[in-house]
Amino acid sequence: MKLNSHNEWDTLREIIVGRPNCRASLIFKKTPTEKEKEEAEELARQAYPQKIIDEINEDLEELCDVIKDFGAKVYRPDASDIHKIYTTPNFTASAEHAYNARDLYLVVGDTVIESPSQEKHRYFEAQAYYDVLYHYFNEGSNWIAGPKPKLKGEYMIPFFEDERKYIMLSEDEILFEAANTVRMGKDLLYLVSRSGNQLGAKWLQRILGNKYRVHTTDKIYRSSHIDSTVLCLRPGLVLLNAYRVNKDNCPPIFKKWEIIWFDKIIPYPHKVVEFNRNTRIKIYGKLLKMGVESNLNGIASEWIGLNFLSLDPKTVVVDKIQTNLINVLKKKGLNVIPISFRWSYLVGGIHCSTLDTVRDSKLESYFD
Repeated sequence: MKLNSHNEWDTLREIIVGRPNCRASLIFKKTPTEKEKEEAEELARQAYPQKIIDEINEDLEELCDVIKDFGAKVYRPDASDIHKIYTTPNFTASAEHAYNARDLYLVVGDTVIESPSQEKHRYFEAQAYYDVLYHYFNEGSNWIAGPKPKLKGEYMIPFFEDERKYIMLSEDEILFEAANTVRMGKDLLYLVSRSGNQLGAKWLQRILGNKYRVHTTDKIYRSSHIDSTVLCLRPGLVLLNAYRVNKDNCPPIFKKWEIIWFDKIIPYPHKVVEFNRNTRIKIYGKLLKMGVESNLNGIASEWIGLNFLSLDPKTVVVDKIQTNLINVLKKKGLNVIPISFRWSYLVGGIHCSTLDTVRDSKLESYFD
């Protein structure tokens, strides 16, 4: 089929689901020797024991089975080369995984847009999906890639707000990840944050042209991605993370929509907290002593539990531990399919791990 996905909720026909082969990302502060590479790679592997990878794989397979039972086709990326260390003119790094299909690709109608990530370890991650995207290209779809950034110098700028430290991106290069957007037909909401700058929104608007409107917000959330903060369920109904969004900072685009305000997220499972404290943080320190940055100094917020996938306007797939969310969605008349997603705090949520490529939809405006 040709690519066709205009929003987050119409009936799903085809989708990409990521792969579970994970190890810590690596960013070398100087060109490493072969011995330093080997030592860093061994530590990176220890951050994802085989037992955890097996459980991640089991959960992804369950997700794939649910999608297939619904009647949709599932594609998977080729992650066989994902961990090779590479060098650009400005840095040396290696990727974490090809798990988050949502992060680097934005499907708008019959066009897929490869986003220019601000993360050095993601520089070549998008290539894991090329075989699938060539399939769609050969079916007549369009494929655009944002300009590869140099990622040179200090482009992540720390700042303080309400006594909390945040990161903003410089405006010297086009930088954004696709998961910074939520699609609503002719309207897209774009989060200006540590994973998307204003220049990225400007580029996206220019590429999409006058048929689309890219709305920006920098008030609701300062970290990465929008899909644990704003979740559109169908035309006129949106679920908002009430911990981050309120009536004062709510994007004006939703002023006529019904809003589900939700803040009763289930906290971190004990085993996740313990593994992060006893394993990831220690490995992070060892790598840092070697002059290697990694992504092991933190895990996703508890709000990753809001990261769900719509199969159609009445059916959603949700992490089964999020019982409060499940009850709220059921009260709105939705059919909720609960699945296990045990390590989402380390790798990403249900929505993160997927990229819907074909839905039964057409380009519409839901706000005129």
